Amino acid sequence: MADVVIYPVILSKDGDYIFVRVPDIDGGYTQGNDEIDAMRMAQDLIGNLLEDADKYPKPSEPSTISLKDGEKLVYVAVDMTAFRKKFSRTVRKNITIPEYLNSLAKQKGVNVSAVATEALEAHLCVK
Repeated sequence: MADVVIYPVILSKDGDYIFVRVPDIDGGYTQGNDEIDAMRMAQDLIGNLLEDADKYPKPSEPSTISLKDGEKLVYVAVDMTAFRKKFSRTVRKNITIPEYLNSLAKQKGVNVSAVATEALEAHLCVK
């Protein structure tokens, strides 16, 4: 199940850099070395700012965005599931399994955390 967000992003020249503004997200400012880098930085910015959000801000309609001279409106998409997976930190969870499975896992050198992660990804359709 994809969790993709798409936001309007305003790019403008700022000296040797491209300034990035995401008007629909508080703190939505960054910059890039060129337009391609600016788009990558915008994706990273959006992912980081929304990573822990339960609900995402509604994107503006293009007709409501007024541009100044030298500004360009582009849209940036971020797959939040992929972003969270790529930049996820690990957390410790205690799980309960039958003793015989624990013994077999130890004998065979199975990493129970890795197996539990794979099972959860498959169960939640995020693989």
